[in-house]
Amino acid sequence: MADSLDTGTPALTTLQSLIWPEQGVCTERDLYVRLHGAAGLSEKKGFVHFTLNSHAEFNTWFNLFNIGKWNRDCALSDLRLTLEGTGKFEVSAFLAIPDRSWERLANEVVSLGEDKPATLNLSHVFDLPLDEGVIYFEMKAMGHGKLTGAHWQTADAPRRIPELMLSITTFRREAAVQRTARRFEKWIGTCSAQDHIRMTVVDNGQSVQIPDSDNIVVVPNENLGGAGGFARGLLAARDTGASHCLFMDDDASVHMESIERSYWFLAYASDPKTAVAGAMINASHRWAIWENGAIFNTRCVPLHMGVDLRDSSQSFGMEYATTGPAPDNFYGGWWYFAFPVNAVEHMPFPFFVRGDDVSFSLAHDFNIVTLNGVVSFQDSFTDKESPLTWYLDLRSHLAHHLSLDTLQVGAAKTLKIAAWFFLRNLPRMHYETISAINLALEDVMKGPAFFDENADMATRRGDIKALTQSEVWQPAPPAIPPNKWRLNPQNRWMRLLMKITLNGHLLPFFRLFGNKVVIEAQDRGHLRWVWGSCELTYLSANKRQCYTVRHSKTRMIKETIRFCALSFRFLTRYSQIQAEWTEGYENLTSDGYWRKKLHAPAK
Repeated sequence: MADSLDTGTPALTTLQSLIWPEQGVCTERDLYVRLHGAAGLSEKKGFVHFTLNSHAEFNTWFNLFNIGKWNRDCALSDLRLTLEGTGKFEVSAFLAIPDRSWERLANEVVSLGEDKPATLNLSHVFDLPLDEGVIYFEMKAMGHGKLTGAHWQTADAPRRIPELMLSITTFRREAAVQRTARRFEKWIGTCSAQDHIRMTVVDNGQSVQIPDSDNIVVVPNENLGGAGGFARGLLAARDTGASHCLFMDDDASVHMESIERSYWFLAYASDPKTAVAGAMINASHRWAIWENGAIFNTRCVPLHMGVDLRDSSQSFGMEYATTGPAPDNFYGGWWYFAFPVNAVEHMPFPFFVRGDDVSFSLAHDFNIVTLNGVVSFQDSFTDKESPLTWYLDLRSHLAHHLSLDTLQVGAAKTLKIAAWFFLRNLPRMHYETISAINLALEDVMKGPAFFDENADMATRRGDIKALTQSEVWQPAPPAIPPNKWRLNPQNRWMRLLMKITLNGHLLPFFRLFGNKVVIEAQDRGHLRWVWGSCELTYLSANKRQCYTVRHSKTRMIKETIRFCALSFRFLTRYSQIQAEWTEGYENLTSDGYWRKKLHAPAK
């Protein structure tokens, strides 16, 4: 440890630098740095100011270094920590390992000055067990000083120099994508890989005004949804010689440092099929993980939902858990997904939106990893739920199991997916959603040809909009009517009765004595307050919008008869439907299909 202060530093590559809180992205300071004593963070200038005995901890999800992942996937043999700033500090670096004592890798007094950084050689960490582990550092000031930067670096040479193309798909969100373009142009000039990263904006609305530059190109495109937009971006990546492509949302609510972290991980990865999937955080609670990767098996299951990033033990635990190989049914969302272009065997399937990212991951043999601090902040998904989203979700879920060999589970288990969708919405009295679910089942039975013919979804979007009358957000009244409790949904026997009778649909005159309940946004996906209700009013996350649904036996009977008839057809025609999907998926995910569909001949 006495030799950990490096005095003769060789040429180093920065793998990861500090991320600071950022206006418009996330300002939860304790997710980035924890300050104690008379220390302060300048968010705008990006430095920490210290006074005597104040100290800072970087045991945070955004700024820890997951040595377990870098060791496992990149086989590093050299690691250093370089600090920039002014002043004299005691610096400690720790290796946190699950279920055993942590290691203090370094404890040094360093003096920082203008253009005089200090580098700690931590390469002896590779002599320790590293199946899982994270490294972080702390600084204690021995007087006034500043920390302006910290970098995890290596003297190892990268295995490749990726040519990375960011592909952003947008549709008439001019302000959002223009803001993203400005942030990218400002950042790329400071990026160590600036000569190897560029952006393509696929403009499905053909309305974006962004001047072409050396860093950004705008490609007008027909509106075939996210699937068509990202397919066009992937074609552009192939045509311009990009080795890797990064699919991102048009508002790019990510820290730009996330891109540089991803780039260097891809550069050092031992497996050339390595891909990076970004996590997602609900903007309503920017301290909590919504999804850090997900798995698909009959339905989508987000992983690590609810991890509180303000708690270092929870952050560490998530990093330990994500260090090993990902499950075979693991996928990454296209809010942030970087992958090697030459490993792509199937282009996106023309789902329009929803499900294209799932099938893309599952159809390929990517080595998908997640990286700390690589995350996109998204608006609440609960407010986006509608008959249209349920329609889109069900048809993609069924399509995955019909088209991908690894997911085929037979007729009954595939139909069970649709039955779950149906029964999830029946107690909630979402009859319009159930009608959309029936429509999804019907359309899937028409085979992939239907998706080709309706790639723009114009007809179906119109159909579903027409049937959506009550399940649509309306301005909330000044005073929401109070709950009217007549039945106790928390009573186990009452809840059992409600389940047996399909939440009163089999009880006569239920609408006369059922509960009338207001459901807030955080409870929208749960049924606990639904049982025993004949009227439900749903509130949006900001409580400014609402809609109300009411018990109707007539609508229940109509949609149930329709679902049963469709189910019978599905079961009797399953072999034919499955064969059509297997063949059609290959055709509709080919390079040639999309070049013809998008009028984008090879260059």
